[in-house]
Amino acid sequence: MRIVAITNQKGGSGKTTTAVNLAAALGEKKRKVLIVDLDPQASASSWYAVKDGSRGLLDVFVHNTPLSDLVQLTQASNVEIVPSSSWLVGAEKALAGEVGSETILRRQLQLLPPDRWDYLLVDCPPSLGILTVNALTAVREVVVPVEAHVMALDGLAQLLKTVEVAKERLNPELKISGILPCRVDARTRHALEVVEQLRERFGKLVYRVIIRENVRLAECPSFKQPITEYDTRSYGAADYRALAKAVIKQERS
Repeated sequence: MRIVAITNQKGGSGKTTTAVNLAAALGEKKRKVLIVDLDPQASASSWYAVKDGSRGLLDVFVHNTPLSDLVQLTQASNVEIVPSSSWLVGAEKALAGEVGSETILRRQLQLLPPDRWDYLLVDCPPSLGILTVNALTAVREVVVPVEAHVMALDGLAQLLKTVEVAKERLNPELKISGILPCRVDARTRHALEVVEQLRERFGKLVYRVIIRENVRLAECPSFKQPITEYDTRSYGAADYRALAKAVIKQERS
């Protein structure tokens, strides 16, 4: 099972959009996927029309509730989810000063059946708190969605430093699997220049796939569907299918 955090400390980067739609595109390709919605805003859970997880995930961190007890089906083929809720905001306070609190999620993931899913995707909060640190300690790979805007580049550099520190201190297996340019308006020179800067600065870490700005992609959360179901012929669906193909190709690398 590949365990991947989808994270960026900057909001609006396309993090949840990528978690939801990459999962659906992988599911189309017969990969079994579990999303762990670690964001207290619960956007991925809402997008999949999965009921509020109440205290569930908070109790995983505070009372050692098994993560496997919280898994729910989604309408997307081969995709399941551990839903979040606003209760998860309480994790920061509840775990403050607790020894070993950064390893709780890792211990929980080790208890999951290893052959049930091919991918486990962790949708992280847009901040560097105890939940994101838990994710970086638990996963083996990180995918970083980046908005195609020059202001996003500084935030990306900071995130990569954070990942490097987590690798040195907490998780030597951690690696960046890819940087994903998102919300790319191909009609503007600025967006294309930002993508080019990403490629020049980070080389092969940047996926050749880009996620183009797409109205249908912006609409589909309101209809509680991933883009592959909401508008299967849209640019957004094509882009996330291309990303799934690139991610699957990494299985053999």
